Amino acid sequence: MKERNRRIIEAVKRKADLCCALRLIGVYGSAATGDEHEKSDLDLLLLFDGEGGEALTDCFILDDTGVGYDLYATTWESLEEDASCPHARLAKLMDAELVEVRSPEAAQRLAKLREKAASVLRSDAGLSQARKALERAKAAYADSVFADSFGEVRFYAGLAVTELCNAVMLAKGRYFRRGVKRTFEEIGELGLPFDMEAAVLRVIRAKEPDGVRDALHALITAAIPCVPSPETHEEPKPENLVGTYEEMVSNWRNKMTEADARGDVFSSFMNLASLEAMMREIPQTAGLRFLDRFDPDDLAANTAVFDEILSVVLGEYEKAGVKPRHFADEEAFEAAYLNS
Repeated sequence: MKERNRRIIEAVKRKADLCCALRLIGVYGSAATGDEHEKSDLDLLLLFDGEGGEALTDCFILDDTGVGYDLYATTWESLEEDASCPHARLAKLMDAELVEVRSPEAAQRLAKLREKAASVLRSDAGLSQARKALERAKAAYADSVFADSFGEVRFYAGLAVTELCNAVMLAKGRYFRRGVKRTFEEIGELGLPFDMEAAVLRVIRAKEPDGVRDALHALITAAIPCVPSPETHEEPKPENLVGTYEEMVSNWRNKMTEADARGDVFSSFMNLASLEAMMREIPQTAGLRFLDRFDPDDLAANTAVFDEILSVVLGEYEKAGVKPRHFADEEAFEAAYLNS
């Protein structure tokens, strides 16, 4: 370790003696990975309990070397958040080399958080975090579409690229062990079906806003298959279906006819869209798609599509041994309802 880094760590230790309950110090980043060079700063995990740890925080520049430093105290809460893997920059949590341990219990707690993060990365929970990162990338792309300056477009593109890097790493159960300059070396180890580095560079090198948007759209489109949805282990069951047919009739069936009678294309579309949204939540019908059949010029045909889909749901009822609830009138409902 460089002498100046040793002295900075010693200064942190002496200050901690005066202001807070420092539990451990870890070194991560280039000083721990072997990427350190003359202008490298020092990345420290400064973990404390209770209050006063903020006093360890400092940002400064050493004029003799021209190197800037940012020291930030870390709370257990922030490490616990990292252990849920909301992003793939986990080197501080996972790889920090402990150079000062003042509490064996803190070291054990850190080890457990590392085990938790490793478990998340191996599980569907990690895939869920990858999907969330992908959705954040899509949202950033949407923001870029509505941005009113080239700089804003590039800003949102940067957010999207960050989240896509998180997404592909987490989807493979990996995290970034090295710095930003090594990003594509680590992504290159994933075996992605496209050249992500080249796709990202097309975003960065675009000369005008629409070029950035087009390249970003292509990048996201290429990344989507790399981030599968977590496997669902829920088997379709009769209880998944009970009441769904009746609810669909109640919510939208007569509204489809009314929309046709009024020439109300908006209601006709929204009723069908709401039906598909509901069906995507039901295991037995989750894969059914029908909005491509919507016809804004023939609302009666849309009602026929709606009825066709209802018949599919009835077919699922029959396969599951579920009977739709019908009553001749309100008196028959009252009798059954009050005696059930």
